[in-house]
Amino acid sequence: MSGVLGTEAYTNYFDVHGQYRQGAITGSMPAGSVLGTVISFFIANGISRRTWIQVAAVVWIIGSILQTASNGIPLLIVGRITAGVGIGIASTMVPVYQAEIAPKEIRGRVVSLQQWAITWGILIQYFIQYGASFTGGGANNVHQGTEAFRIPWAVQIVPAAVLFVGMFFMPYTPRWLAAHDRWEEAIRVLANLHGNGDIGHPNVLAQYREIEEVLRFEREEAVNAWRALTKPRMLNRVILGMSIQMWSQIGGINTMMYYIVYLMQSAGIGDPLLTASIQYILNVALTLPAIFFLDTWGRRSSLLFGSVGQGLCLFLVGALEGIYGRPNTHEDPNLDAISWVLEGHPNASRAVIAFSYLFVCVFAMTWGPTSWVYASEIFPSGIRAKAVSLSTASNWMWSCAIGFAVPPVLWSINWKIYMVFGAFNVLAFIHVFFAAPETKGKTLEEMEDVFDANKPPWQRRFSGSRLDAIQRDIENGDLKIMPPLELTDSNYA
Repeated sequence: MSGVLGTEAYTNYFDVHGQYRQGAITGSMPAGSVLGTVISFFIANGISRRTWIQVAAVVWIIGSILQTASNGIPLLIVGRITAGVGIGIASTMVPVYQAEIAPKEIRGRVVSLQQWAITWGILIQYFIQYGASFTGGGANNVHQGTEAFRIPWAVQIVPAAVLFVGMFFMPYTPRWLAAHDRWEEAIRVLANLHGNGDIGHPNVLAQYREIEEVLRFEREEAVNAWRALTKPRMLNRVILGMSIQMWSQIGGINTMMYYIVYLMQSAGIGDPLLTASIQYILNVALTLPAIFFLDTWGRRSSLLFGSVGQGLCLFLVGALEGIYGRPNTHEDPNLDAISWVLEGHPNASRAVIAFSYLFVCVFAMTWGPTSWVYASEIFPSGIRAKAVSLSTASNWMWSCAIGFAVPPVLWSINWKIYMVFGAFNVLAFIHVFFAAPETKGKTLEEMEDVFDANKPPWQRRFSGSRLDAIQRDIENGDLKIMPPLELTDSNYA
């Protein structure tokens, strides 16, 4: 959306001069995403993670077609809601899929790749929008044609089609297969993922043992998945997962991503569309450190550092805007969408842009990937998909609220909005410090040990993994495990 906001074609065709109207258009996609996560919650475990991702791709294609064909705000909103449903399903199932197939040593790295892929998608789409803005005489031509926004919206169909076809070549997750008593397929997938196809590999047998024991325990307990979500010890985790996703959205990133063009227009430096594009490049580049080092840094320290860094950047942007800015007199028709401008203070303008870029860099290294990793790994197998769908619903509900509220709020309180989001980061730091234990280096089946430890989160330290101990026992011949299928390495290959 951000790449078309600055074009005359979009502004005139949809007549989005009112702040609430643009808020409704922007907020309609995350609103659809909430619906998608709710759908995932109710039927998450019946259909495989892989199939659900393909369903999401089809729904996204339908939404993209509706957006491209839109002849007014109503159809545009319907298209964005439809596409949002696809996003809601995918953003619920992709982290679960990744967490369930990844080795514990690189699980953070693998799930972080989702966030990196998202940043690439944002960057590529933004430059497609930027390129399309030159059609029809350019973004400032009042007679610019609708191809300025129809081309980038149509291009969205391509990656969704690639995803739909590509998932046919991906495996089902072994934990989903095991939960549906498809053990033979499950151990074959484990062997392909973690043992180079060898079903007798110690790591494969150890993971089979871990999964089998946890599933047996869950079935012996015979606790309904719905009731399990509301048990006190599990409800705390559900609230934590939902809160982590909430803080990631109300920490200020959506203001920067959705409405960065408004900030650039207010600063009055260069071409707003081109200047805004730099943050998307930074978003891609600075997600890389998280991919390489999140499993070393740890989830908890990453979130704490991110809250401090983001809060400082937002407080500084707000202070600079408040000290050096003034109300917009609307003498320049190109600045009608904003109510506060920085004029005559080029150094202050540069500093505002620099700190907005730095904010994006901090988010990309910390909250961006870590919020998805943490929320995907802290729940037990029986309720993982449902609990992650609740966490993801929290993400999209707050994203929807921010997308809708920012235009009118930014118009009304101007620079003070950055102080509000800065304060949210302070609250996020406090909450993470007192409620979020470290989870790096643990298998999904060992999260019970992490969260049931009788220590506060900042004192919980765990060395090694139970899976490693089981694997050593198998390698040393102290533990014999027979997989539930009669296959040799040769006939399996």
